[in-house]
Amino acid sequence: MTDTTSTLQPLLDPAAILLVGASTDHDKLGGAMASSLASFDRPVALVNSRGGDGMHTDVAAAAASLGVVPDLAILCVPAAVCPDVLEECARVGVRAALVCAGGFAEVGGEGVALQERLADVAARHRLAVLGPNTSGFVVPAADLRASFVPGVARVEAGSVAVVAASGGLNHALMFALERAGQGVSLAVGLGAGTSVGAVDLLRHAAADPRTRAVALHLETVPDGEALLDAVRTTTRTTPVAALVVGEHDLGDFATSHTGALATSWRTTRALLEQAGAVVVDDEEQLVAVASTLAATRLAPHADPGVGLVTAQAGPGLLVTDALLGAGVRLPELGAPARERLADLLPPMTHLGNPVDTGRPGPRHGEVLTAVADDPGVDLVAVYALAEPVVDLPASVAAADLGDASVVVGLDGSADEVALGRRDAAKRGLACQVGARGLVSGLVGLVADARTRHRATGDAVPGRSWSGAVDGPWDEARAKDLLDALGVPTPARRVVTEDGARAALAELDGPVVLKVCDPAVAHKTEVGGVVVGVTDDTLDAALAQVRGLGAPRLVLEEMAGSGLDLVVGARRDPVFGPVVLVGVGGVATEVYADVALAAVPATRAQLEALPGRLRARALLEGHRGGPVVDPGALADLLADLGRLLLDHPDLDEVEINPLRVTPGVGPDGWVALDALVVPAPPHAARPSEVEVRGAPATSHETPTV
Repeated sequence: MTDTTSTLQPLLDPAAILLVGASTDHDKLGGAMASSLASFDRPVALVNSRGGDGMHTDVAAAAASLGVVPDLAILCVPAAVCPDVLEECARVGVRAALVCAGGFAEVGGEGVALQERLADVAARHRLAVLGPNTSGFVVPAADLRASFVPGVARVEAGSVAVVAASGGLNHALMFALERAGQGVSLAVGLGAGTSVGAVDLLRHAAADPRTRAVALHLETVPDGEALLDAVRTTTRTTPVAALVVGEHDLGDFATSHTGALATSWRTTRALLEQAGAVVVDDEEQLVAVASTLAATRLAPHADPGVGLVTAQAGPGLLVTDALLGAGVRLPELGAPARERLADLLPPMTHLGNPVDTGRPGPRHGEVLTAVADDPGVDLVAVYALAEPVVDLPASVAAADLGDASVVVGLDGSADEVALGRRDAAKRGLACQVGARGLVSGLVGLVADARTRHRATGDAVPGRSWSGAVDGPWDEARAKDLLDALGVPTPARRVVTEDGARAALAELDGPVVLKVCDPAVAHKTEVGGVVVGVTDDTLDAALAQVRGLGAPRLVLEEMAGSGLDLVVGARRDPVFGPVVLVGVGGVATEVYADVALAAVPATRAQLEALPGRLRARALLEGHRGGPVVDPGALADLLADLGRLLLDHPDLDEVEINPLRVTPGVGPDGWVALDALVVPAPPHAARPSEVEVRGAPATSHETPTV
């Protein structure tokens, strides 16, 4: 729904509803949907072609009975008749539809044609169509529960909007939020996404005064640029927590390592985070982060400090360990805070960070105030078991925390925790259960603040290059491009076999001999690289590579030892140009230890990439090794990204390895190998990437 004249109002706030396929049998989809709609206080007309108690036999008669033009049609009919029924509904003025049935594109064959017909009807009549293959949506504040799933009547209004690719997960998330005492402002299962998708609902959430955070679940990305733009726009006012399915889909390897490492799942996560979302690993984290962000939000900050106050040492250590492992800063408290805490707490308590209070006492709120007042603390974390000694939510609410945010971690019996969470929700406090829930909420808050801080500032422009992209690209031509960009490369000679000995004499010391052929991207794997070649071993080296039939050879000076990086840029089929950095070697491919960003990007976004690597210590001088300058690396990545931005006929550029050796070149590195991949002529780029690998085949709906 990219047309600005189309809105979600007819879908989410309809003046009247047509339920087509209604039934008096609550075990059938149409009967369950009718029961769910019973609480809606606006007109609802029931349609069943066979008639029945209080039902109309056709759409036109049902619409005429309402006294107002129906905005929304809910179709609980078999897939085969959905396009025709939708056409009938459009003729009576319907502007939106929920199509529940499965049996469309997800089953292949005739289902694909049915979905195309459905999309055609939606496009011709400018309808907002949710589904097919979804269990529906709910807007509790309006008592609109367009779902056939039992239990939706109990879901209360709250401040988290759920936008889920799966109707089943949509309901699982809303029920989890209900258990968390949060409730939802909106919960939508997208299904096949005929014309209403995640982008539309993110934009709706950004403008919805009832929504304070979004829980986003993705399986496919039809339009990457639109999705990122919607996330950027939404997160300016409303935080977004995102769960992306598909970690273990490695996809098809592209020509370069860059393409192989930048799978759709990895790229989607990285770019969502860059755009402002807090990316999580599972549904429990999604609920914890979204509910925390709905209650509180930090200002943009490069590195927020957390002050932890715990009433039990063991759980406090778990929280501390997990936060440090996640890279969250727990600053040492200053002398003023420690002196105040010494007056407030009994002997033998820990007055550092974390602060271990022992069993919380009546001055617990003053302890929190002392921690919050410390200049290094931006976020206060409070953990305790539910005990009669202190009302933890009341104590936190009464504390003077100044500008600091707070998250409460509560443990205890199920009844005590439920009471505590409800009390915290009434007081507007973020409250999670247990150490794990507390950590998830804290990490989400810190990630949100850091991401928004990194987005400030202008994008790094990168250096331009005005050469031509057409024609074959071998290593020598790729390195000529790097030379033009100011990236150091080894001294080299490009020759035929007959000129190899003369070229060897012109170079300093033992050399590397390589085949130079655009058709051979991975030369090492086919025996196309020989190292340490001297005058005495040249003939043997030439014999080794001769069988590959390369028209030319490269002889180049050998580089010293150092740290190898893979650095590249590729044109993602959904998101456009992205840049990538990782530590070179087999482990990078095995563990996919890479960091990505879309370009253009700010300096802070690019400089943050090395810190996202598991092997980041290697870039920081581990055991006396070379140190990579994040600023210089950011400039190099911007240069590579600029190539793709300026040249739409270029698909990939890769330096692998980029050898980091102190004293070599202005930035301490030299490009030992390079690859440039032009776009195939008239290449048809896919318009959608399945983030999880294979299209969904399961049905969200029962047989209708």
